[in-house]
Amino acid sequence: MIRSLGSEPPLLADGRRAPDRREVSLRWLSGTFLTGITSSILMGVALFAALDGRQQLAIPAEAYASAADAHQDTSVTRGGRLIAPVIAAKPSDRAIMEVSTVVHDGEKEVVRRQPFSHVKMMLAANHVATEDYPDFDPLAIFSADEPQPAPQSRTGAIYGSDVESEVALKTIPFPTGKSDLNMAPGLSLDEVEENVRSNGSVLTDGNAQLAALYYVDPRRFSNEDNDVDLTAGLAARVLEQNMTVSAPESITPQTEEFADDILPVRQDMTIAKALADSGYPQPQADGMSGYIAPLLGTDTLSKGDVLRIGIIQKGEQAKIIRASIYRGTRHLITVALDDSGRFVAGSEPPMLDAIATAFEDNSFAPAAGQNLPRVYDGIYRAALSYGMTPDMTALIIKLLAANVDFQAQLKPTDYLEAFFSVADSKGQATEDSELLYVNARFGDTLTRFYRFQDPEDGTIDYFDQDGKSIRQFLLRNPVPNGIFKSGFGMRRHPILGFARMHTGVDWAAPRGTAIIAAGNGTVEKAGWDSGGYGNQTIIRHANGYESSYNHQSAIAKGIVPGAKVRQGQVIGWVGTTGESTGPHLHYELIVNGTKVDPLRIRLPGGKSLQGEALAKFEDERKRIDTLLNTQPATDQVASK
Repeated sequence: MIRSLGSEPPLLADGRRAPDRREVSLRWLSGTFLTGITSSILMGVALFAALDGRQQLAIPAEAYASAADAHQDTSVTRGGRLIAPVIAAKPSDRAIMEVSTVVHDGEKEVVRRQPFSHVKMMLAANHVATEDYPDFDPLAIFSADEPQPAPQSRTGAIYGSDVESEVALKTIPFPTGKSDLNMAPGLSLDEVEENVRSNGSVLTDGNAQLAALYYVDPRRFSNEDNDVDLTAGLAARVLEQNMTVSAPESITPQTEEFADDILPVRQDMTIAKALADSGYPQPQADGMSGYIAPLLGTDTLSKGDVLRIGIIQKGEQAKIIRASIYRGTRHLITVALDDSGRFVAGSEPPMLDAIATAFEDNSFAPAAGQNLPRVYDGIYRAALSYGMTPDMTALIIKLLAANVDFQAQLKPTDYLEAFFSVADSKGQATEDSELLYVNARFGDTLTRFYRFQDPEDGTIDYFDQDGKSIRQFLLRNPVPNGIFKSGFGMRRHPILGFARMHTGVDWAAPRGTAIIAAGNGTVEKAGWDSGGYGNQTIIRHANGYESSYNHQSAIAKGIVPGAKVRQGQVIGWVGTTGESTGPHLHYELIVNGTKVDPLRIRLPGGKSLQGEALAKFEDERKRIDTLLNTQPATDQVASK
């Protein structure tokens, strides 16, 4: 039997009555309300802690779009790629530090603390220049208008220790005359011998003898006869006798000139075709092939071979006197003209750097990738936004000009690190600020240089980590905005109509375009040349180098024989004088009397520090590297 309990009356106690269903309990209502309030407060506290004080969870899309840079094109077309709009520049990329420096003030050296700014700039970031900067002008970059540094460095050198306040140091010569100090008596012969016996093991460095001469028989200080090498420290130098060095003769149209024509073989072809394609007459090409093929065992050259042709040219006549074949840089065969006028097997001629660099392409590859600005604009925008002055930025541009293509497109990994003096903790450079260090990466090219004042002559320049000036010894193109027209080598003369050796490089430019000096030197010739060069200027540089500038419309004022010129100085203007078919500069480079290819020859670097100056530079470089915590250039990886 199933019983229903729902109809039973409630159990009552203490005389209470059953509650009416329409009544509400106040205690229950108050408890429910307090529980809801407490839960809301606890949830709000938890949410505030999760947001860490921020007042909103996310930026709406409309607000983000309105906050974008007005100069940034954020539109996306159908089929286009969505690229991150900017690369952010972090505050950690700039540091202001107090550094102790030493400055020479008369006979004293003053050590004081100065503020310096150390910046690491990602050039592809969306920097905004604080002021206008000049448009790209290659002539202005290479011109000689660079402001000359003050005779005395305002910043000085980095001091090796920190100082709390300004300290003045004065160095006086050690007193060698009268002195209040008691002088010790001289050593006796027995004492000298005892010192030699006890210290003899440290008086040599490897096989090099440190003392100039033996003062006594060295066998006196040996326990065994075979312990002493009587020939240690002795060396002989063989000098050639009856050698006469004469001054170089002036070059005339009838002067015999020797030149090496380097022909890289980029695909398999016959010897005759390689010569003919390079401008040599077909009969001459066939004749040389007949001499070379029997010794080589074939008349075909392989891809990667290098054909080296030695030529003697006198006036309008060009004569081949030697031909060599290289497989890479390994010499295969050489044929040379003997006294009877026949080509016979010859010995290997001295190696040329142009053979190793025959396949190198000096042109810059076209930039690809994101829509980034040019290198030139990226450097200026970043430098000005980080507190550098326009003059300091122009100096950086000039110092990088030898290794950087300023018209190429920036890459996202390109960066520029600089260390320079500032006026105060704001990090803004002034006219008195000085640039001490630059470390730049453009693509795979890493350039690092340090500022240093040579104590020998007081000159201030910038040197790489090995103490070599980063400035080019000679420029390869004296017309910075010129267009390459014709290279070095055998070609058919456009006026004379026959093949002859083209002993220079032609740079085409409008008539009146400025021509600058390729390097520092002395004007050897400036005037009209009767051999077809028209208005010609020849500048003599150091170490047997000469540069020749031809077909000029006019020669600049003051460019006369004996005048000193600086690299980048305007020496004339492009023209078409002499045997010329149009306005261009015919530029020649002469090394020890032999004309060479200006685009292929490996040019020496600029000034190199030596001796005491190099030692002081290395100390200064190590102090800067330690201060900035930099790593060697070969191991450095950009971590931004």
